[in-house]
Amino acid sequence: MLTSAFSFTRLRAQFIKEVLSVLRDPRSRMVVFVPPILQLLVFAFAATLEVRNVDIAVYDQDAGRWSHELVQRLDSARFITHVRHVDSQQQLHELIDRGEVIAALAIPVDFSRSIAAGESGRAQVLVDGRRSNSGQITVAYLSTIAADVGAEVVPDAQAPTPVVVRHWFNPNLVYRWFIVPGLTGILALFSALLITSLSIARERELGTFDQLLVSPTSTPEIIISKSLPALAIGTALGLFMISAGVFLFGIPFTGSFALLLASLVLFILSVVGIGLMISAVSMTQQQAILGAFAIGVPAVLMSGFATPVENMPVVLQWLAQAIPLTHFLIIVEGSFLKAMPPGDILASLWPLAVIALATLTMATVFVRGRLQ
Repeated sequence: MLTSAFSFTRLRAQFIKEVLSVLRDPRSRMVVFVPPILQLLVFAFAATLEVRNVDIAVYDQDAGRWSHELVQRLDSARFITHVRHVDSQQQLHELIDRGEVIAALAIPVDFSRSIAAGESGRAQVLVDGRRSNSGQITVAYLSTIAADVGAEVVPDAQAPTPVVVRHWFNPNLVYRWFIVPGLTGILALFSALLITSLSIARERELGTFDQLLVSPTSTPEIIISKSLPALAIGTALGLFMISAGVFLFGIPFTGSFALLLASLVLFILSVVGIGLMISAVSMTQQQAILGAFAIGVPAVLMSGFATPVENMPVVLQWLAQAIPLTHFLIIVEGSFLKAMPPGDILASLWPLAVIALATLTMATVFVRGRLQ
C-alpha cells in the first residue's frame, strides 16, 4: 500500500464517502436506523419483569366464608386476568403442566373452620417453576392478598408496626424509568457496532478494497474515516433515544447532560474500536453482522442490564469490567433518576476512556495488518 503524509482533504473525502455509503444503501439504512427506533418503542413496553395478565387456578374444597373471601380477593386482583375453578387436584396439576396458569391455589376442607377456631388457615400454592422469576413475583402478590384476608379475620389483634418503605429515585416503581435508559445504551451499542463492522467488509464485498490499498490514503486516515461516521451516527441515535426517554416516556432527567454526552462519546468510541476489529477479520458483510451479534449479545447479558454484575462468579465480574456497556449503564441510569454526582460519574468514565484507548489501539493494529 502506498502511504503519504496525513491529509485532511483526503480524510474529508473518505469521511463523506463512508457517510454516503451508509445513507445511500437501503440495507444499511434499514439495519442502522429503523431497528433501534422500533426496538426502543416496543421494548420499553415489552421488556418488563412486572407480572400482569396471568391466570390462576383455584381448587376450593372448603366453600366456607373465608375461602370465599380469599377467592373474591383473587377475582378482584388487577394482575390476574382469570381465576380458573377446578374440581380436583389432578386438574390443578394439568393446568400447570400445560402452562395455562402460572400458579394454583389448593384450599383444604378445614380452611374456614380452622380460622373460626382461632387457628391459622393454611392453603397450598403450586407455582410453575419453568417461569421462576414470574412465579416468585406471583407468590409475593398472593402472599399480600392472603395477608389482607388475615388482617380482616383478626382486625383487633395487636400487629407489629410495619416497616415503612420508601422507594428513592422511582417512588411509584415505574418499570419504564429503569428499562428505557438501559435500552439507550444497548441500542446505541448495536448501532455503532454494526456500522463499523460493515465498513471494511463492505469494501471487500463491493471490490473497492483493492483500490483503497493502492490509493495514497494513509492508514490513520482510513481508520479515522471508518470511525467518524459510526461515532456521529451512534451519538446522534443515543441522543435521540435519551430525548425520547425524557419527552416521550416522561422519565425525569436530573443529572448533568454535559457529563452524559461525554460518556456517550467515549462509549461509542470504545464500541467503534471493537467494530473495526470485527470488520478487519470479516470477508463479507454477513460475517461482519454475525460477528457483531456474537460480541454484542454476551456484552449485553454480562453488562448488568438484566441481572446485577455482583451476582456473577468473580471471574465473570472481572470480565464484565472490560465491557464498555457495563460502565455506561451506570452513568446513564444514574443521570436519569438519581442526579449522580460528578465524582461518581468520573469513577465510571475513566474505565470507558481506558477501554476506548485499548480497543482503538487494537483496531489500528488489526486494520494495519489487513492493509499491508
